[in-house]
Amino acid sequence: MPITIPSTLPAHKVLTDEGVMVMDPSDATRQDIRPLRIGLLNLMPKKIATENQFARLIGATPLQIDLHLIRMSEHRTKNTAAAHMAEFYRPFQDVRDEYFDGLIITGAPIEHLEFQDVTYWDELVDVMNWTQTHVHSTFGVCWGGMAMINHFHGVQKHILPEKSFGLFRQKNMDPASPYLRGFSDECFIPVSRWTEMRQGEIDAASGLRTLLGSDETGPCLVEDAAHRALYIFNHFEYDTDTLKGEYDRDVAAGTPIHVPDHYYPNNDPNQRPVNRWRSHAHLLYGNWINQIYQTVPFNWGAA
Repeated sequence: MPITIPSTLPAHKVLTDEGVMVMDPSDATRQDIRPLRIGLLNLMPKKIATENQFARLIGATPLQIDLHLIRMSEHRTKNTAAAHMAEFYRPFQDVRDEYFDGLIITGAPIEHLEFQDVTYWDELVDVMNWTQTHVHSTFGVCWGGMAMINHFHGVQKHILPEKSFGLFRQKNMDPASPYLRGFSDECFIPVSRWTEMRQGEIDAASGLRTLLGSDETGPCLVEDAAHRALYIFNHFEYDTDTLKGEYDRDVAAGTPIHVPDHYYPNNDPNQRPVNRWRSHAHLLYGNWINQIYQTVPFNWGAA
């Protein structure tokens, strides 16, 4: 089944060209099924690229997905056209009375700030509390996952001496987890962050279970069953050349940066990177969507 997005959203053409099934909202209403309502709270500066990445992953399942783009109510992005934001996004305050089967909270390039110093932190706290009554399952990604695990469990993020940057091997630490159904014993995932969460502190918190982790980069994917949430601190959603774009940008700007680890063949940035994470990315997000489908009440929010 397809993902339902407006025909004028840039992701519509991108996904159609890739062979992903997409459907206009007017066509979706004629099908006698209940689509899963998935919200994307997009905190990334390059919003269109992020829309494409997540729509690609959640649109590849056999279920019909109704994707809703959400922004913080007062924060204004400087990197995406105002017309795009006005046409396709709704502020959180406009959706807070609605119910969602799933919500993705993306990362944001604000790791150097203390959580409380982020300009929209108070509203994000409101969002995270709202998920407990209006969202069946929430997926916090990178900084979004760090924010959630900090808010609900007090787990702190820690500044790294240098950027954790590259493609890193992850161990499957819970093969029986429904979220890791079909996963290999090991997989690779892009990492791009200046902060880390520490396994010992996660283990000390109640009710958290680490599903994927790395000897090099620490915990990767954590389940929080009590809050119906997953936290992933890395980037399965990245395109093949996303890390390359970050590296090239920093080199051009004269920003100190090392070649992404384990990313380019022979560690040579003149060669094209090889995507070694795409299949596991689809597996994870497909498993998440399937778990929502299996567990959410049909009339979720009707009460």
